[in-house]
Parts: sequence; C-alpha cells; structure tokens
Amino acid sequence: MSNRALLEVIALDAEDAVAAQAGGADRLELVTDMAADGLTPPRETFAAIRAAVDIPLRVMLRAADGFAAGDVEGLLKDARALRAEGAQEFVLGFLDADGTPDLKAVEALVAELDGCRWTFHRAIDRAADRDGLRKALADLPGLDTYLTAGAADGVDAGLPTLLAEAARRGEPGYGPRILVGGGLGLHHLPRLRAAGVDAFHIGGAARPQGWSAPVDPAAVARWREALA
Repeated sequence: MSNRALLEVIALDAEDAVAAQAGGADRLELVTDMAADGLTPPRETFAAIRAAVDIPLRVMLRAADGFAAGDVEGLLKDARALRAEGAQEFVLGFLDADGTPDLKAVEALVAELDGCRWTFHRAIDRAADRDGLRKALADLPGLDTYLTAGAADGVDAGLPTLLAEAARRGEPGYGPRILVGGGLGLHHLPRLRAAGVDAFHIGGAARPQGWSAPVDPAAVARWREALA
C-alpha cells in the first residue's frame, strides 16, 4: 500500500476545482460562503464542478455559521437534491449548546445519506468532550473521517491533541481517518506524518492572494510535493 498522503482542497466553484486538480489535489471539499466558514453549495455549483473534474468531491451540509444544526429539514432537502445530482460524499457536524454532539440532527442526515461516506468536520474542535463525541458517533454508518485541527484555535494549539489521537488509532471511536486542517502549515507536516497522519486539508493555503482569488495550482503543487 502506498504511503502517499491524501490532500483535500476547498473549492468554491469549477475554476477552483480545475486548478486544485491540476495542482495535485486528491479530493475537494465543496462549500459556499467562506465568510460563514463554509455552507452548503448550490446544486448547480456541484453539477458544474462534477462536470469539470474527475477527483472525489465531498459536499458540505451546513445551513448557517456556527455549529448548531439549524434548519434540519432544509439540510435533508439539500442532501436529497445533491444526491440526485450525483453527490456521493459529504461533510457535516453539529453540536448542541452544551458542546455535545447533536445526535438527532446528525442521525437524521446520516439516514438520508443512506450509506454515503462522510466527514465530521471541525465541530469536533468545539466539543466539550472530544473522546465522548467520537464514542457517541462511533457506530454511525458512513463516518470515515474527522476534519480537525486538534483545537478551536488551529493546528499550532492542537498539535499535541492530534498526535495523541493518532496514537489511539484502532481504539473505539478512533477508527475514522484524521484529516488535519485549520491553520495547517507546511512546517507541521513532518511531525504529523511521523505520527502516521496521512490526510491533510487546505483552504487559504491554496489561495496566496486570499479568498477573493481562485485556487492557485502552484500553491497546491507545493503541498502535493511536500506530501509525496
């Protein structure tokens, strides 16, 4: 088995997607509205991106900024529409006000996804009890990834947590892959790779000119080379 790490890049539109794939991205996370940290993209945007690239796409299911589920019926409707358009992989994650996982909302969406693979996103970094969250979600079908920085403030603060969780691989709740993202820098990679972490997520790092500019294939290529 290859030790090549997975590189996931945030894409807002087809231009981003083409650039990310050209730079060597293995997978895209599709979102809209990064001012709200990424919401569900329109069905039409998914269709345009799906037509433009042939790498896997994970589509965000999130209705509003923050970690409350909000309009669950709306999210279910979005999930149905995206699946009808061909979406097969998703990203979601909701917390109750006390920082525990909103199992009612998560389970409703997972039932709608009917076996599709999905990532529980950085809501884990705001959880009151990370270990408890992992164990509460452990038996949900399709959950194969946690997108996490290890801490709400990003990888600089979360690195010890990420290394500790990587060391627990195989324990109950620690089966899903760790996908590191959120303030991730190239300088973090050696320690994470040495710990066995093999999946990485970039957003702003793929856009040296900022979020108002498209993904830069050369920036993606630098990450792909560093992860080779």
